[in-house]
Amino acid sequence: MIGSGDLGDELQALKSETWRLLHVSADDMLGAAKSESEALIGQIKVALGELGEILSQEEEHVEKLVAERPIAALASAFALGVTIGYMLRRH
Repeated sequence: MIGSGDLGDELQALKSETWRLLHVSADDMLGAAKSESEALIGQIKVALGELGEILSQEEEHVEKLVAERPIAALASAFALGVTIGYMLRRH
């Protein structure tokens, strides 16, 4: 069973947290949001840089494959186009 002391402690903690949230200035909230968004922007830039490097490497690989087998690449592209066209027509 919950004692009155435990309930009083919980209510006091809730009161303190509510007071803190109500008295946090808008500037503090804006500053915290700004720093979080800047950190997220940094992570996105790093991820996009890595993605760009990977795509450029894969582009070179695809160019090499197409140069080695142009007829097979053309036939594959045609078959893929027909398949996508068929799927789009049905839906």
